[in-house]
Amino acid sequence: MCAIVGVFGAKKASTVAYYALFAMQHRGQEATGISTADGEHISIYKKKGMVSDVFSQSALDNLRGDCAIGHNRYSTAGKQSTNDSQPVFAKYKLGEMSIVHNGNLTNKYEIRDELIEKGAIFQTDMDTENIIHLIAKSQEGHLVDRIRDMLEKIKGAYCLVIQSRSKMFVVRDRFGIRPLSLGKLKDGGWIVASETCAFDLVGAEFVRDVRPGEMLTFEEGKEPCSKQIFDPDPHPCAFEYIYFARPDSIIDGKNVYEMRLKMGRKLAEEMPAEVDLVLPVPDSGVAAAKGYADGLGVPFEMGIVRNHYVGRTFIEPTQEIRDLKVKLKLSPIKHMIAGKKVAIIDDSLVRGTTSKQIVRMLKEAGAAEVHMRIAAPEIKYPCRYGIDTPTKQELISTRHTPEEIASDMGADSLGFLSIEGLTSSLGTDRTYSLVSFDGHYFAGGNAESPGCSIFL
Repeated sequence: MCAIVGVFGAKKASTVAYYALFAMQHRGQEATGISTADGEHISIYKKKGMVSDVFSQSALDNLRGDCAIGHNRYSTAGKQSTNDSQPVFAKYKLGEMSIVHNGNLTNKYEIRDELIEKGAIFQTDMDTENIIHLIAKSQEGHLVDRIRDMLEKIKGAYCLVIQSRSKMFVVRDRFGIRPLSLGKLKDGGWIVASETCAFDLVGAEFVRDVRPGEMLTFEEGKEPCSKQIFDPDPHPCAFEYIYFARPDSIIDGKNVYEMRLKMGRKLAEEMPAEVDLVLPVPDSGVAAAKGYADGLGVPFEMGIVRNHYVGRTFIEPTQEIRDLKVKLKLSPIKHMIAGKKVAIIDDSLVRGTTSKQIVRMLKEAGAAEVHMRIAAPEIKYPCRYGIDTPTKQELISTRHTPEEIASDMGADSLGFLSIEGLTSSLGTDRTYSLVSFDGHYFAGGNAESPGCSIFL
């Protein structure tokens, strides 16, 4: 669930990209990078680590040009090395290009095997490198046509920002699985980003979402060009609203915080509990817990304190790190909890590591009863589109019933939001991607070649 950003026509574009990536740090913590173009050359800087640690002022000053693209890495494909961070840069027949990608290609291995058979040499394990090889090997005479040629071959979830020495291209897959929004900078430049919270920090005005199946082309001295490459079939990822997006972001026209409140209220309707107070698992469970407490009519309290200097456990790549970080990350307020029957609300239950330790902490703090409630359906299927649940063996709900999970974690009860409850909370105006819950996967589409349409 990486973060991507593209900035075009902006003074100090690298600095704008830096702050946008800083605002979207929650989407990936393993590595970060920015590349800039000045019309003649592309410069790139990327390293493992957090945005504020990787980039110094001198590093940003050396990234010259009014076009910048950037990426925060959360690995679902590839290894933990600097080579597997983005942007991915290459020199090829038409010059230089750099690419950032959010999502997962479902036909990664078929493409890679075919490319290797034809003599391609890969430097990373990322599916993003497939994209850059496909563009470089295309026989089309213009980059925009090579991109279109590449899009005919890939399947899955992708938001792409592709940078040449003088242009920037933005593409969202026909299903719109991953979010991508367009904004206008105060100095007249443009910005695209995975979440609108990036716009708030850099002072950009939200214009609209990049449409599913759309490609935007940015070129100096011209208005951005919009082409509908695929017939749209929107299936935005429900997990963006459940967990990944920041609560102040607007994803496909809907405020994330409001959606989480609705999920919490619906959870109270479907899975009530006789409790004295409702506690959230901070921070992503806060809005759902507030909705749950409102739905039950019982007090809502921030009874668990989070250490904000410890990263998100779900994103961490190894189980050992996750186990340790739960203990470092959360601490209950004992005098608030002792002797009380409490409901603890979390946004999702993936492996069960965090929830089990939270229940234990609450019981040790003196809670009379602990009722775990999850503001999402049971996760029973691995996601192919960019969530780090690669095998069923890692998903606790594929192996155990809610009653068995509750017994194992020491909770007095466990309840999940139903799939119907989730979809009614999100609204019936569109069909959401629910692959983690219902196992329904989507295929790719064929690219078309229309002319530019009206931009807005």
